[in-house]
Amino acid sequence: MKTIGLIGGMSWESSAEYYRLLNELVRERLGGLHSARCVLHSVDFAEIEELQSAGEWERAGEILAQVAKGVEAAGADLVLICTNTMHKVADQVAAAVSVPLLHLGDATAQAVRDRGIRRVGLLGTAFTMEQDFYRDRLRAHGLDVLTPDEAGRALVHRVIYEELCLGVVKDESRRAYQDVIAALVGEGAEGVILGCTEIELLIRQEHSPVPVFPTTRLHAEAAVTAALEP
Repeated sequence: MKTIGLIGGMSWESSAEYYRLLNELVRERLGGLHSARCVLHSVDFAEIEELQSAGEWERAGEILAQVAKGVEAAGADLVLICTNTMHKVADQVAAAVSVPLLHLGDATAQAVRDRGIRRVGLLGTAFTMEQDFYRDRLRAHGLDVLTPDEAGRALVHRVIYEELCLGVVKDESRRAYQDVIAALVGEGAEGVILGCTEIELLIRQEHSPVPVFPTTRLHAEAAVTAALEP
């Protein structure tokens, strides 16, 4: 089994989900007392969020690149950035290590295509929904990507940073997200990408009339598959 390197802490709420999912998936596939070989470096999200808000992506990328080097030095055979938003600096991180970086967008796009879906809604932070780095990655896989209107994007972003990253899960926010999902479906979305690793703390399949694609789980599944390859 290869060792999975995790760049986490953004937020730690979703990083905890990564750790749980990786170990559950390995146990399901290998049975018995098997668990995932993994190395986790969890950053202080407050520092990263300040850089996000200030638009200092280069500096944020330098920090994560240095973390990636440490994770590789600790024995990682592949690396995951445990957040959708910080895939904005994925190329910078990948260039810092000699082991593969498993891109979350690629794993997600493959899952969408496997369901025969081409037009998909995207929920995430404002950075993920409004900037090109993530949408273009999905489009490179042949997907047509829809995002909420301005009010919907603001709501989705606010709930992520003010609630979900703090471990707060509210029914009223779930209903608000369902309204945003309904609007995307009304525009023709055949599925919805939960493009922030915290969103699946709030939204599950039963909350959507179309298939949802939980990126944390999909990333973890792809990582375990890669780790167990001969």
